[in-house]
Amino acid sequence: MCQAQNWDWDTEEKLVTDLAAWKDRFSEVHEYVTSLDGEKIAAVVGTDDDAVTPCVNGELWENTFEKAWSLKFGPDGRLVCLAMNDDEWTAVLDDEPWDETFEYIWNLKFSPDGKNVAASFRTPEGYGIVRNGEPWEQKFVQIRSCEISRDGLHTATNVQMEPLAEGDILGFLKGVWSLAVDGQSWDERFLNVWDLAFSDDSASVAAEVRPNATQQTIAVDGRPWEPFSKAVWQPIFRPGTKDVVAPALTAQGWMLLVNGKPLWNRSFTQIWHQTFSPTATRVAAVACPSFGRWTVVVDGDLWKSTFGHVVLQPVFSPDGRRIAAVVKDEESWTVAVDGVPWSEEFEMIWDPVFSPDGELVAAKAERGGQYALVVNNKVSRQSYQALWEPIFSPDGTKLLIRAVENGTYVRRVVPVAELIR
Repeated sequence: MCQAQNWDWDTEEKLVTDLAAWKDRFSEVHEYVTSLDGEKIAAVVGTDDDAVTPCVNGELWENTFEKAWSLKFGPDGRLVCLAMNDDEWTAVLDDEPWDETFEYIWNLKFSPDGKNVAASFRTPEGYGIVRNGEPWEQKFVQIRSCEISRDGLHTATNVQMEPLAEGDILGFLKGVWSLAVDGQSWDERFLNVWDLAFSDDSASVAAEVRPNATQQTIAVDGRPWEPFSKAVWQPIFRPGTKDVVAPALTAQGWMLLVNGKPLWNRSFTQIWHQTFSPTATRVAAVACPSFGRWTVVVDGDLWKSTFGHVVLQPVFSPDGRRIAAVVKDEESWTVAVDGVPWSEEFEMIWDPVFSPDGELVAAKAERGGQYALVVNNKVSRQSYQALWEPIFSPDGTKLLIRAVENGTYVRRVVPVAELIR
C-alpha cells in the first residue's frame, strides 16, 4: 500500500551512499534492496568478526547474526530480514528481533499496508505460520506456502495432516493434505492442495485441490467445485465479492470459470494469470489461442497481436481502461500496450507501470548489461549500473528513479516531460 503522496517529490537529486566503498569496507555484500520511497538502500554485509548484519545507507544494525537472508523493505518502510544465531531463526524488524525463535523460518510475507508480517516456521513439534511474532498453536506434519489476508489479521497455508511412510502410495491416495487458516484446518482432505487466495474481507479462502488421482478442482472454504476438471490453475476472488475465478481444463479446452461455471463462452489451448481491473469490472488473462502462440484476452476478446515465447501477467491502468504486459517473441523482450508491442526491444524488461491517468507506461529494462528507463517506448539517454522499478508521482507529472550510477546509489525525481520529449 504505497503512500507516495507523503514522499519528497521536490528534491531533484539525492546522492544517498557510495556503494563502491561498501565493497572495500565489508568482507561480503549481498543483494541490494531499496525502500519504495527511494530514501534507503540496504544489503546484508559481512562484518569484521565473521558475522553478518544489514547495512542501511552505510549504517550497520547493532545486532549481528551468524546467517541472515530474505532482506526486504516492507510497504510501510520497515526493513525486515530472517536471521539465525545459535542455530535458532527468527525475523528481525528494523533491528528488533522477535522474541520467538524457530528451527527454521522462510516465506516472509507482508500485509498490503506493511503493518503485519508473517512467515512459515519449523519447530521440533512441527510446522506452522508465525504472524507478528505470534506462532500458530497448532502444528502440522508439513506445510508449503504462507499467505496473509488483505487486512493482515489472518494467515493460511496448505498443510499435511498425517505423516506418510516413504512409498506409502495407498496412504497418499486416501488424502492427507488440507488447508489451515489461523491454525484451524478444513475438515476436507485431498491428495494435494496448492496455490490459495483470501477474499478481500478475509472471511473466505480458495485453493487448487486434487480430490483424486486423475482430477483437480477449486475448493472454497473446503467445498470443492463440481464437476471436477482435468487440471486447474490458481484461483482469485473478484475484488469486493465472494466470487472465485480460476482457469480449468474442461472437455471443451481451457476455460475461465467463475464459481465453477464458464465466465466466457469460449475456450483456449491454455489460459492463466487472470487479473481484475481496479474497479473489478473487467478481467484479463494470458491466453494461448493456438499452440505455440500467446496473447492477452480481455473480457473474452483476444488481442490481435500474438507472441511466440511468453506473455506475462497483464497489468491494468488505475482507471481500468488500458492494459499492458511484458511479452517475448523470438529472443527479445518488450512491452505490449493494448495489444500493440513497443518497437524497442531488450534483453530483459520488468513489469510495466501506468501513470495515474493511464496515459503513460514506464518500465525498467536491460540492454547490453546496462539498465535504462523506458517510457511510452522511448528509452532514457541515461543508463545505470542498477535500477529499480519506477514510480509515478501522485499527479503523474514526475517519476521517482532509484538507481546506481558510478558506484553511488542515487534517488532522482525527474519530470516525465523530460523523458518523453
